[in-house]
Amino acid sequence: MAYITRHLSIYGRVQGVGYRWSLSAEAKALGLSGWVRNRSDGSVEALICGTPEAVEALTTWAYRGPPAAHVERLLSRNEPSAENHAISVSFEQRPTF
Repeated sequence: MAYITRHLSIYGRVQGVGYRWSLSAEAKALGLSGWVRNRSDGSVEALICGTPEAVEALTTWAYRGPPAAHVERLLSRNEPSAENHAISVSFEQRPTF
């Protein structure tokens, strides 16, 4: 099975509104691995790995976020290495960077 890895940077009202928790729950429901964390600049950053369909579904969700969020901008880039899926078989919330 082919996997892809994508890095997301999400900007707007995305901290203090349950964004990380909600993204993590969505990722787990989609069977994705990776992580999400707040950034000190007020953005949220995530690295997600899984099937292309699941990664695309989470990316689409990330444009909306949870109800209290207001996403102004989302930067998305595919990362090399489908092997990243083997590194982590779970999805975690990391401390602010």
